[in-house]
Amino acid sequence: MIAWKDHVTLPEMRIETHFDGRQFPCFVNRPPSFYAMWEDAARQRPDHEAVSFNGQHWTYAQAAAEVDRIARGFAARGIRQGERVVMFISNRPEFVFVLFALQKLGAISVPVGTREQGPGLAYIVNQCGAVGIVFDENLADRIPDAGTSPGLHVRVCTGAAVSQGEALSALEGTEITVAKVDEEDCACILYTSGTTGNPKGAMLTHLNIAHSVIHYEVAMKLGKDDRGALAVPASHVTGLIALIAEMVHVKGTLIIIAEFKAADFVPLIASERISFSLMVPAMYQLCLLQESFTKLDLSTWRVGGFGGAPMPVPTVQALAKAVPGLTLVNCYGSTETTSPATVMPLGLSAIHNDSVGITLPCATIRVMTDEGKEVAPGESGELWIGGAMVVPGYWDNPEATTKGFAEGCWRSGDLGSKDEQGLVRIFDRIKDMINRGGFKIYSVEVENALMALPGVVEAAVVGHPCPVLGERVHAYLYAPNAPATTTDTEAVRSHCAARLADYKVPEQVHFTDKPLPRNANGKIMKRSLRQPA
Repeated sequence: MIAWKDHVTLPEMRIETHFDGRQFPCFVNRPPSFYAMWEDAARQRPDHEAVSFNGQHWTYAQAAAEVDRIARGFAARGIRQGERVVMFISNRPEFVFVLFALQKLGAISVPVGTREQGPGLAYIVNQCGAVGIVFDENLADRIPDAGTSPGLHVRVCTGAAVSQGEALSALEGTEITVAKVDEEDCACILYTSGTTGNPKGAMLTHLNIAHSVIHYEVAMKLGKDDRGALAVPASHVTGLIALIAEMVHVKGTLIIIAEFKAADFVPLIASERISFSLMVPAMYQLCLLQESFTKLDLSTWRVGGFGGAPMPVPTVQALAKAVPGLTLVNCYGSTETTSPATVMPLGLSAIHNDSVGITLPCATIRVMTDEGKEVAPGESGELWIGGAMVVPGYWDNPEATTKGFAEGCWRSGDLGSKDEQGLVRIFDRIKDMINRGGFKIYSVEVENALMALPGVVEAAVVGHPCPVLGERVHAYLYAPNAPATTTDTEAVRSHCAARLADYKVPEQVHFTDKPLPRNANGKIMKRSLRQPA
């Protein structure tokens, strides 16, 4: 059995009861609230660099002054504890300042990805009953009007004042005190991807966030000297928790990247002395394609977390050669688990590259049958995840909460297993499993084989309807700089045939000259790939 106590020094833990009867291990010494993390960092390290963005730098003292000014302005405009305020803000310092200003008031932050369009934004605003919205100037035309969202009485633009809202820089007000919140109170609402139907608002509590940041701190050995790269959307659970909340918790420095472009990101690693990242594998592969990758000093980069897809072995080998001090760490989590549920202990990802890690100290993972029975180690089933990081439910949606949670656990919808060593493996989303003539095919297994092809940056496998077999396997590849053998259909099929059972080999291979379609949370939209060409 691989145990955390054999790899890290664990903080003191105890069993507690929260969220109407759920029992799980908790860290004894933990931040009492999301804002308390910010307050502690600003008090203990006022002169330390908190935020860096496009050559501009803010110390914790400077950032705290901006947070306080915005909080006073919000209070003067009537925003009160428990009220919801939507943050339609891109990766920029204002995201951080507004986030913690709302936390100081005890208001609930509702970050929304800037790829969301007007109708989707209006749905979220109305579903959570938002009283305010803060938005970027270039997104102003998507803001719902008073007729669509009459409760939205505070409208603020991060840039200059526009007809849809006043300028963030104009906010002022009298001194306020920090709101007193309970750790089970909701701190943020993050809406799930909504790949089918309307999105659901997962309620991230202060307790959830506190345990997630401690999990990252312990599992990845992060500390006050770390400089984390926010290269994924700030509005996504990874950006919000693994980067923003984490760097504040350890009192480190957050490097904000407005938009990930490998050609710009690689030099930034060197110039900003980045030490920590958490990205999808495709982003690491795009970095490797840059000429500068092997020419610049990237020696400060020591922890590279990844999730959402397997890391191809050639990518692992190339990264190890170019950046010997970089340790890759596989992670698995979701919005409902406040980011991490499993992490691979440092140094073990290369040994167990087919696993997403082991269950985190304050988490539990049960592998269940359709009938709700736990399976034996090594057998597959749906992953049910419990623990201090699992949200209590969805905002104002008891039906979805009842359907999505059972026996104190969140039903992930992921098919996987947990072996005798405690290693967790993910096979597929239940809805993505392909049924070809009665044979069940995990799309992830086929995608893993495809990702081993030279030059493949993204791969997705879906089932297309077939009147005879039910479904046939179709593969979609994004390989912008691949050799001819990778872009030859029969060569790809031969590659897969040498590694997979014959019924799993893609019958059609589609090559694309642009990245595969993703939703606002960055997940590949397989639904669109299933549509007829």
